[in-house]
Amino acid sequence: MPKIKTHKAAAKRFSFTSTGKIKLKHTNLRHKLGGKTTKRKRGLRQTGYLSDSMAAQMKKQLPYGNAK
Repeated sequence: MPKIKTHKAAAKRFSFTSTGKIKLKHTNLRHKLGGKTTKRKRGLRQTGYLSDSMAAQMKKQLPYGNAK
């Protein structure tokens, strides 16, 4: 059986934690920052984690990640 190809765009944006959760960087922090509140921008700096339902889909795109 051939190897499954990794979705390269997903591989650049998501990574696995040691417990198997999928870690991501929040969006909306690149431009037009003057219209966003300081509180919102500070929250977007924090690491985000995918929900369990979305993580199941993402594990198909990242077949060789450290998913547990």
